[in-house]
Amino acid sequence: MSKNTTNSSNTKKALGLFGKYLSVWVFLCIVTGVLIGKYLPIVPTTLGKFEYASVSLPIVILVWLMIYPMMLKVDFSCVKKCFKQPKGLTVTLVTNWLIKPFTMYFFAFLFFNIIFQNYIADALAKEYIAGAILLGAAPCTAMVFVWSHLTKGNATYTLIQVAINDLIILVAFAPIVSLLLGIGGVVIPYDTLALSVGLFVVIPFLAGYLTRKGQIKKNGSEHFKKQFLPKFKGITEVGLLFTLVIIFSFQGEVILSNPLHIGLIAVPLIIQTCFIFFLAYVWAKIWRVTHDIAAPASMIGASNFFELAVAVAIVLFGLSSGATLVTVVGVLVEVPVMLALVKVANRTKGWFMRPNDKMVGDKIPNRF
Repeated sequence: MSKNTTNSSNTKKALGLFGKYLSVWVFLCIVTGVLIGKYLPIVPTTLGKFEYASVSLPIVILVWLMIYPMMLKVDFSCVKKCFKQPKGLTVTLVTNWLIKPFTMYFFAFLFFNIIFQNYIADALAKEYIAGAILLGAAPCTAMVFVWSHLTKGNATYTLIQVAINDLIILVAFAPIVSLLLGIGGVVIPYDTLALSVGLFVVIPFLAGYLTRKGQIKKNGSEHFKKQFLPKFKGITEVGLLFTLVIIFSFQGEVILSNPLHIGLIAVPLIIQTCFIFFLAYVWAKIWRVTHDIAAPASMIGASNFFELAVAVAIVLFGLSSGATLVTVVGVLVEVPVMLALVKVANRTKGWFMRPNDKMVGDKIPNRF
């Protein structure tokens, strides 16, 4: 079997039917949701009645279905190991929390308020900026494991990076979003934002942590990985797809009235994704981080925890808001862009040290 065939097989295996064709499924969900909203308006109207404190109960259930299986996979007990190789973690954390949210705001403001001002009304532009901010403040939690696999990343270190980011989300997501939404001209009560984080991060985190701990204690880690985790295969995907159908049943009128906006929204999101990836990737190269750590570190910042962003957008602005539309478009564009960046990372692997390389002075050994 040729090398190319093997790589292709590995790619298909890593992504699976859902991951590989995520953009296709999202597109189908958009079409289905729009058609439901137009021809069966009673569906979104009825679903809209099931809410408490401005929180859609059907959406809460679906988002929990999305996030809970992810939390089961995260072993927070390995966080302490990160200090043995701090450079990759530093690149990830600085990029995600000190740079990414602010560059996302910059690109969103630049395009929605200035470059596209003739195509987007001021009020809608503010909602689009808000949605972009929610994406920018939520680094990737789940799909990064796929990107790490495709770039032959260090799985353990990737897990540590994701675990640390999940812990930081609990305390940093709300204040960062609150700050940037205020700058963007949208005033949001802090307690509302904190409630969103509690519902869509803290609760599934605790549920996942307690379940994982209890199952491992009862049956052992091997049983947990090989028997228990596989039971949840596909639940995240089903939850995401149904969530998108519901969202787009409320977004139908907006999309049918402004189909151009989907493309306009995608532009700054794609630019932001590529910018953050290359920023972290080049930094890691200059800092002589090995490729198996550098690639996943760059992927985490480039991709987004879109489940959280979608959930918070729904709570803060509503299912039919421009902010929610932006977070969903983020899902639509992320997979093809990230797959392109995976190819970039694989083709530039020779730029980096390998795990077993030794430094010669201040230079990386010439192996090529």
